[in-house]
Amino acid sequence: MIAAAVGLTLTGCAETPSTLEQVKSQGELVIVTRNSPTTYYEGPFGPTGPEYDLANLFAKHLGVTLQVKTAASLNDIIPMVAQREAHFAAAGLTVTNERKKRIRFTSAYQSISQQVVYRSGDTRPTTLHDIEGGEMEVIAGSSHAARLRKVSMQYPALNWSENSDIGSDELLSKVWNKETRFAIADSNEVLLNQHFYPELRVAFDLTGPQKLAWAFPMGDDYSLYLEAQQFFSKIKKNGQLDQIMERYYGHIQDFDYVGTRKFMRHIDKRLPRFIEHFNDASEQNNIDWRLLAAVGYQESHWNPRAISPTGVRGIMMLTRATAADMGYTNRIEPRNSILGGGRYLAQLIKRLPKRIQDPDRTWFALAAYNIGMGHLHDARIITEKRGGNPDKWIDVKDSLPLLMKKRWYKETKYGYARGNEALRYVENIRNYYDILVWRSENSKLQPPLKVTQAEPVQQVKHSVIGHGIKAMPAVM
Repeated sequence: MIAAAVGLTLTGCAETPSTLEQVKSQGELVIVTRNSPTTYYEGPFGPTGPEYDLANLFAKHLGVTLQVKTAASLNDIIPMVAQREAHFAAAGLTVTNERKKRIRFTSAYQSISQQVVYRSGDTRPTTLHDIEGGEMEVIAGSSHAARLRKVSMQYPALNWSENSDIGSDELLSKVWNKETRFAIADSNEVLLNQHFYPELRVAFDLTGPQKLAWAFPMGDDYSLYLEAQQFFSKIKKNGQLDQIMERYYGHIQDFDYVGTRKFMRHIDKRLPRFIEHFNDASEQNNIDWRLLAAVGYQESHWNPRAISPTGVRGIMMLTRATAADMGYTNRIEPRNSILGGGRYLAQLIKRLPKRIQDPDRTWFALAAYNIGMGHLHDARIITEKRGGNPDKWIDVKDSLPLLMKKRWYKETKYGYARGNEALRYVENIRNYYDILVWRSENSKLQPPLKVTQAEPVQQVKHSVIGHGIKAMPAVM
């Protein structure tokens, strides 16, 4: 029996252990989810996604390992939970009254709204009355399909198709590729996918705010469910839930169509010329080449002749002194600039306190690349004074703009800095990086298998170097 395989039921015992006891004794927590950028997927460094991160954190809370099952379709998830093929579903499920009849929901961890989407250039509908029969497609078994069935009496001309063979991101790509005119998706899914499909547009919200939650099987055993409730209460209070949500959504709140479309063009036209250099810098410094390329684009739009009013130059916009410290005298030459920039970023990462973990560590290093390590530490000290966590990007990013306010910067060691620009700098790079990862996994955007170096490059020496700023004491 499948249920017995995950340890949800035991027979032949005088006293059956609770589900929570079984999970702990067997050392394994089993969830069912779906492949989606808003739930779970294989990223460049292994399993990732908001639901995966939450479930993995819950498994660590229980002291067990996490096993992930992916459903073939959304329609399969609730039956798998009801039949106890997994301990619960962490799959971005919307809480609905119909679903409550079959499964038990935890408290919500995120709110979304259902949105009707179309492609820019097509006629924008303002209500469901504007959508004629057969022009709308939704995922079978979704709350979107249930919503359409509920309101269909009000819109007799409305007809739609339900597809059980695709996920939400594929459905949105069909709208973008003009394979279907309209679709319905959750607002968080639209927000993520607009950066990959820039012409996607929201026509209108089909619903008000709706809750997403984990789904547990019905029954008299509440043990694991109640533990999950306590877990959510804990991570809401200590900020871990906000940190996970920021990791996936914090940098994409303001969609820039013109900038995204321009970036897509430059990926095709400019990046191929420099991709080998970014790959070299990646191998030498153990930093993803796509992150280095994202930094280079933010700095110069991959223009080797770029120059700023302050005198920084080249693709990675290094000062003359920083380039020399990295071992290069000609900072305009693309390879020198990229290798020097990669080496400099690696040193910034190294200089941060060891207790700061990724991805926060990387975002801090990027901010320091922009405004210097001294100003970054000033922002971390301000964060601590304001009651935040100086080791978490979600808290420090709110303090960066305060470096422009006299009330705050007059008490800092390094004084005034354009902290708002540093914040935007990091968020832009995060956007560019996401797009580059997506493009590299869905196209032929890859460095050559073998790269010939034009000159020997020494391994990174993690000395304290950078824009004339000396090593700062770590924030305690």
